[in-house]
Amino acid sequence: MNAIDILKADHERVKSILTQLEDSTERAVKKRAELIAKLEMEITIHTRLEEEILYPAYKKAGGKEQEKMYYEAKEEHRTVDSLVLPDLKITDPASVEFSGRAKVVKELLEHHIEEEETEMFPQARKLLGKAELEALGTQMEAMKKQLNGGNIAA
Repeated sequence: MNAIDILKADHERVKSILTQLEDSTERAVKKRAELIAKLEMEITIHTRLEEEILYPAYKKAGGKEQEKMYYEAKEEHRTVDSLVLPDLKITDPASVEFSGRAKVVKELLEHHIEEEETEMFPQARKLLGKAELEALGTQMEAMKKQLNGGNIAA
C-alpha cells in the first residue's frame, strides 16, 4: 500500500472514533474513556508516520510552499498532542465540559485531515511519484508493526 492510502485509512479510523465520541452522552463514561484511549493511540502512531516518513520526504521534494505546509501541519499536530488531547483526557467524561472539548478536538482534527487530503496529499503524489510513495508505505507498515506490536489496523 502506498503512504497516502495508509494515512487516509488512518484518517477514516480517527474520524469514526471522533464521531462515536461526539455521539456519546455524559452517561457513557466507560465508553468515552475507551474511545479517548483508542483515539490517543491512533493519533500517536499516525503522527509518527507522518512526521518521520511522509512529511520529511514531502518537504525535501518541494519548495517554499511545501515547507510552509510542512511546518503548519507539524504545528497542528503539536496543538492536538500537547494541548487539546491532554486537556480532554483530564476532563471528567461525565461532564458537559467533556462534550464541548470533544467537539473542539473533532473540529481541529477534521480541519487538519481536510487540508492534508485536499492540499498536501495531492501535491505529494505529484512531487514524490508512485514508486517513492510505495517505498514510504512499506516504511510506514514496518513502523506501525513495531509501534503497535504487529496489530496493524487496515
